[in-house]
Amino acid sequence: MQKVKIFDTTLRDGEQSPGCSMNLKEKLEIARCLEKMRVDIIEAGFAISSPGDFESVSEIAKTVKNCTVASLARANTVDIDTAWEAVKHAADPRIHLFIATSDIHLEYKLKMSRDQVLEQAEAMTRYAKKYCSNIEFSAEDATRSDWAYLAQVVEAVIRAGATTVNLPDTVGYTTPSEMRGLIEYILEHVDGADKVDLSLHCHNDLGLATANSLAGVLGGARQVECTVNGLGERSGNTSLEEVVMAIHTRPDIFGDIKTGIDTRQIYHTSKTVYNVIGQKAPLNKPIVGQNAFAHEAGIHQHGVQANALTYEILTPESVGIKANNIVLGKHSGKHAFEEHLRDMGFELSADEIKRCMEEFKILCDKKKTVTDADIEAIVMHHSSGHATATEGFELDWFAVYTSNFTTSTSTVCLKKDGEKYQQVALGDGPIDASFNAIDQIIKPVEHSFDIYTINSISEGKDTLGDVAVRLRAGDRTFVGRGLSTDTIEASIIAYINAMNKMQAQLAPQEV
Repeated sequence: MQKVKIFDTTLRDGEQSPGCSMNLKEKLEIARCLEKMRVDIIEAGFAISSPGDFESVSEIAKTVKNCTVASLARANTVDIDTAWEAVKHAADPRIHLFIATSDIHLEYKLKMSRDQVLEQAEAMTRYAKKYCSNIEFSAEDATRSDWAYLAQVVEAVIRAGATTVNLPDTVGYTTPSEMRGLIEYILEHVDGADKVDLSLHCHNDLGLATANSLAGVLGGARQVECTVNGLGERSGNTSLEEVVMAIHTRPDIFGDIKTGIDTRQIYHTSKTVYNVIGQKAPLNKPIVGQNAFAHEAGIHQHGVQANALTYEILTPESVGIKANNIVLGKHSGKHAFEEHLRDMGFELSADEIKRCMEEFKILCDKKKTVTDADIEAIVMHHSSGHATATEGFELDWFAVYTSNFTTSTSTVCLKKDGEKYQQVALGDGPIDASFNAIDQIIKPVEHSFDIYTINSISEGKDTLGDVAVRLRAGDRTFVGRGLSTDTIEASIIAYINAMNKMQAQLAPQEV
């Protein structure tokens, strides 16, 4: 078997996508999912970019035991020193340094000559090597670089000790044939290129990130850098689930090239990431979208019923999607509930199981039928920190009066540290009135709404409403989620959750 390593950069490049910032608890939750999915490398962040990034890289490095943990660093000593301090506790630490190699970046961004960049790339790779053996070098904007010059840089960093060399399509400019040609050129013209992992990091500006990555693999690359759900700057990065399932599904094309990914963890990991950033998968998203295994056309339905292979090239089960079966009930015991959670792929602490069990029992009294989708929503809200915070304000009760001919009125009572706070406010509808009442209690820093969405978890008029609220304060975003059969209550819980995060992480002078 020829293994293609999966380098996941959801927590670094994915988080750079506008509106996708994550706190430490959320990053740790995603890191655990990635470890369980068996990715080879987790790029946990850009350690020098902020104290928060340094902390998250360091905590992930201490927590994750079965993956390499990497930190990004520019090709200078301060960045490299900081990256090492952040990842040094990892079971297998990696320093990932980069510098641009295209003439446009050299002239306008770096203001350096080719010789200067070549010298710095080699010197900083050698400098990083003093800390650990696992060194990755990235030639930023490689696909718009002169190939002959790029080959010089690659040879120099290999000589200096790089064990992985990444050739990024930084702006999503290249095409599959060009990407394959570039990998083959480097393998042919660079001494030692066959002794290191050549890597790809493709952006999706022209919708070609997955195609370019797969073409590079066919050309000889043995690491693909990607993100869960294709998150990333601008139009995003190569989608992990698409690359992995393409290789998994087409052995006739890829032969003995395999990944080590447990594909049954893909759907759970995808849902966790979407939950953290307060978004939902597009209906037509490959592999994990709601319509990925749905068939409406009569001829398709008939074919699938006769033989699923007529219109399905992979099975829902292969990526961890299970039938939405009716499960358990309000008389079910803790052990049955815990065992079912394990069957669904969740590994929770005793306290988390207790909290989720309490929510489940409450839901059983409200709904006729509780499904796996309902249980999944309950667990994800708790495990990703979207349930009512233990620190900060919590909803005690609310009451609204609304009609289509009067201004809505809402009275909201919140509790914090044993104290209760009550306010009444008017608004353009019950939710607006409720949010205004909450503002009077919490007195937030100035912010705006990026997102307010309501989604149903399952079918039926008694379905759980899943509300996502994303607030923007300055250049930072804060996501809150609420879950209830009452959409007004779900909205209030989501807003309180987002406000608690914002108040905890921002002082007014920082905005």
